[in-house]
Amino acid sequence: MSDVTNQYIAARREWDERYGSTLSRARNWMLVAFFCAVAAIVSTAGNVWQATRSHVVPFVIALDGDRPVALGRAEQLNTTNDKRVVRAALFAWLQDFRMVTNDPQAMRLAIDRVYVHIAKGSQAQEVVSDFYRKLSPFQRAQGETVAIEVKVVLPTSEHTYEMEWIETARDLYGTVKVQERYRGSFQTALEPPEDEKLARLNPMGVYVVQANWTKVL
Repeated sequence: MSDVTNQYIAARREWDERYGSTLSRARNWMLVAFFCAVAAIVSTAGNVWQATRSHVVPFVIALDGDRPVALGRAEQLNTTNDKRVVRAALFAWLQDFRMVTNDPQAMRLAIDRVYVHIAKGSQAQEVVSDFYRKLSPFQRAQGETVAIEVKVVLPTSEHTYEMEWIETARDLYGTVKVQERYRGSFQTALEPPEDEKLARLNPMGVYVVQANWTKVL
């Protein structure tokens, strides 16, 4: 009996030595693989969660002539109530409208920007078109240039602004010919564009619907 027992113990020892360590290593690798899979799932879920969150903070920049003016985070602004957005748009619009340059390409771009900020079929469109017909900036550019210096952009009601500016006309040699002061009243409307192309030209949807001005004597 002892011989049988000894043989059994010897066989068990040999089995443990041959296969026990292999099975143990296999179990360890299975555990490692399981934890790696769990870590991969958690990492993937985290990446998906991060991707669904926006990390871009939109920031509104307006132009004060050629100078950019930071207005703040987009979510902090209300374009209906924030007069600075409309004032900046009117500032740039008036300079494009009344300027005269002897660079034909720059003049065409300025006129395009003027009409992009005018409501179609409005009184402002009629007045501006009539002004261009009577005083073509391309014809004027053959003998003079006109620089605009905006002095005042003052809201007088929710959608109406009073503006004052000085126009300085120079001959083609840069000599000042005349300097005149103007005052005008401009009514605006806000309609954010849905068209992507228009949004690049008039992102805030600021439109001039009425325009009246006179020379200050």
